[in-house]
Amino acid sequence: MSKKGKVYIIGGGPGDPGLITVRGVECLRKADVVVYDYLVGREILDYAPKDARLIYVGKKGGEHTVSQHNLNQILVEEAVKGNIVARLKGGDPFIFGRGGEEAQVLAQAGIPFEVVPGVTSAVAVPAYAGIPLTHRSFTSSVTFVTGHEDPVKEQSRVDWKSLNTDGTIVFLMGVRNLSRIVERLTANGKDPETPAALIRWGTTPDQETVTGTLKNIVTRAEERHFSPPAIFVVGDVVTLREELSWFENKPLSGKGIVITRPEEQAGDLAALLREAGARVIYFPTIKIVPPDRFDDLDRAIDTVATYDWIIFTSANGVKFFFERLRELGKDLRDMKGPGICAIGPATAETIGNIGLRVDIVPDEYISEGVVRAFEGQNLQGKRVLLPRAEIARDIIPDGLSKRGATVDVVTAYRTANSGRKRNELYDLIKQNKVDVVTFTSPSTVTNFIDIIGRDEKLPEYIKIACIGPVTSASAQEAGLNVDIMQGPYVISGLVRAMIKALNNNE
Repeated sequence: MSKKGKVYIIGGGPGDPGLITVRGVECLRKADVVVYDYLVGREILDYAPKDARLIYVGKKGGEHTVSQHNLNQILVEEAVKGNIVARLKGGDPFIFGRGGEEAQVLAQAGIPFEVVPGVTSAVAVPAYAGIPLTHRSFTSSVTFVTGHEDPVKEQSRVDWKSLNTDGTIVFLMGVRNLSRIVERLTANGKDPETPAALIRWGTTPDQETVTGTLKNIVTRAEERHFSPPAIFVVGDVVTLREELSWFENKPLSGKGIVITRPEEQAGDLAALLREAGARVIYFPTIKIVPPDRFDDLDRAIDTVATYDWIIFTSANGVKFFFERLRELGKDLRDMKGPGICAIGPATAETIGNIGLRVDIVPDEYISEGVVRAFEGQNLQGKRVLLPRAEIARDIIPDGLSKRGATVDVVTAYRTANSGRKRNELYDLIKQNKVDVVTFTSPSTVTNFIDIIGRDEKLPEYIKIACIGPVTSASAQEAGLNVDIMQGPYVISGLVRAMIKALNNNE
């Protein structure tokens, strides 16, 4: 008899990928199969193993991709096959999430399961809107109510009369029934002047909040064209939002920033953008691949001890050089001869993480800066190794050769078109989700143009942000108007420049 698997019923949190629990991540990393809902962020899915099978079973606006009965069967069938199943749900699985029903089905089928609680949207979303659900000056009680139930049906399970207290009421999934919820509350004695708030897409960069009272909240929601998903909060604590709002006040709140560098190298930029409140949009235009041939790189590695200097102009060069060095049966002991120069702090950090000391980091993190950094060095007759991208400027080899050095330029890696499609970006542009497109190298620019088409023009309101003058020049040559460029030429500087430009502090 085949061994049964196990199902982890995991609360994925309300939208912010940082709000999934440590235990939730641990269980997700074990999964063979991930069964996930509509409100689960794609960043959370990245915690799953690369070879895990993803099954989408979400529902949007009441439309079910998979019926609850069929969903239950999927969980049982996958576990019976011996798979570890992560049933990933938005918020908390036992707060209006049907997690209890799914757990019952598993228990009845004899399937081992574990419930991993999540941060419920009922608590997190008001907190991100600056609304504490309890406060000593206002109330010490809070009630959670499903907003899906029709509040005027004859046999409602909601005790509307008991809601006529001073406590805070939080309705989940209640936008479509908002007017009837308000009618039922006021009909059962709730003061029409009671403060109320609607929070849409809470804890995400698209968070939007409208406040008012029971008397006018429906009108205000209609004026703002509010639609699901949203949380409805009723109570005097709503008045604290004016003082405590923090998430929507972040400098890049609601701004859509496109990252065109390879996704696996976008972590630092994405993290800084999210910290500033931005909506991060991954649209990698390039991928980093090995060279077509390793002959020149292998010869350089075989004689690496004979070089006086090695210059690394990117973290990619470091990565591919040392990967090849290990593949050739060598290690760091073979690096004892040459001094090491890194074009900037990010490249220097990558080298340091390997366990090597960097001797030179120029003051200006561009090729011209590298050449100037060697002005104090005697290069006459010195041998310099430059492992870099297949296509790059010749500023460094030309500049050092003029000073007497012999510079061997070898291809450590290539950049290739990522294969992304134009419509992937333009669909978001049509939804007004894009405010800035960032470029971090000339190759991201040229491949972006190849993807969208040379005759295609971005809407004028979309700003172009570039890291450094070389990338900026490539963008301008491609017909793009560069709106944002920063110094020093590092990722954190690019984010600071975007914050300054988008907040009209230029």
